[in-house]
Amino acid sequence: MKILDGKKISQDIKDELKMLVSNRLKKGLKKPHLAAIIVGNDGASLTYVGSKVKACDYVGYDSTLIKLEESITEEFLLEKINNLNNNPHIDGFIVQLPLPRGIDEQKILLAIDPYKDVDGFHPTNFGRMSLEMESFIPATPYGIIELLDRYEIETSGKDCVVIGRSNIVGRPISILLSQKSKKGNATVTLAHSKTKNLKSITKNADIIISALGIPGFLKSDMVKKGVVIIDVGITRVPDQSSSKGYVIKGDVDYQNVLEKSSAITPVPGGVGPMTISMLLKNTFLACQRKD
Repeated sequence: MKILDGKKISQDIKDELKMLVSNRLKKGLKKPHLAAIIVGNDGASLTYVGSKVKACDYVGYDSTLIKLEESITEEFLLEKINNLNNNPHIDGFIVQLPLPRGIDEQKILLAIDPYKDVDGFHPTNFGRMSLEMESFIPATPYGIIELLDRYEIETSGKDCVVIGRSNIVGRPISILLSQKSKKGNATVTLAHSKTKNLKSITKNADIIISALGIPGFLKSDMVKKGVVIIDVGITRVPDQSSSKGYVIKGDVDYQNVLEKSSAITPVPGGVGPMTISMLLKNTFLACQRKD
């Protein structure tokens, strides 16, 4: 049984990027530059964006963090996005989600220049990814594919069940796994809240990717022996015994499912760290395209 250590693989990728940046500088080329906009004071978002800034420092990128008050207008945010779109020094940028009520997320994502959309959320990038054209792949699905690749998990011909159909994880990973590619060629079932008899579907799966956000949802009796489990869930569960007042839980009943798995991602330390590394990888690609 393999523990798919996202923390280790993420560090490997960051070390590789650090070397690539060093080589760029030796050739007189510019450093990649990633910017992030965060609106409001959501604790999880602030922690996540802070991790991105630290990761940029480690690999040698320039980074810009734009913190905005929760009370800003949609027009003001659109103006900030337009400034980044037109700033030649910025290679890629993200707008941290979720956004406050009253701001249309779809409108904001559409305003980002697709060539700087290193989160891969713009319809242009999503469409190009679906058509197997060069694009920015959303960072979390990209990280899942990278984990499967580096741990040599076979996907070709396998029955894969993706639980959750969000545009950020579930839908894109279902597309990527079904494509004719090195880490594709799987037969994919995309399950969601309206799926009937989910247990009968998951019990036949060779690979299960859960991106629901419901702690402990996937139980031992829902999987078969030898299954590969990718747990994308990351939920803060109140816990007074913890110094932080909460613990991080995934979608999988880890201790019980672990015994039946041939490979599994832990939470934390699995998919989460991969997301940041793949965001950095997309930023490097954005910078490279402009050379």
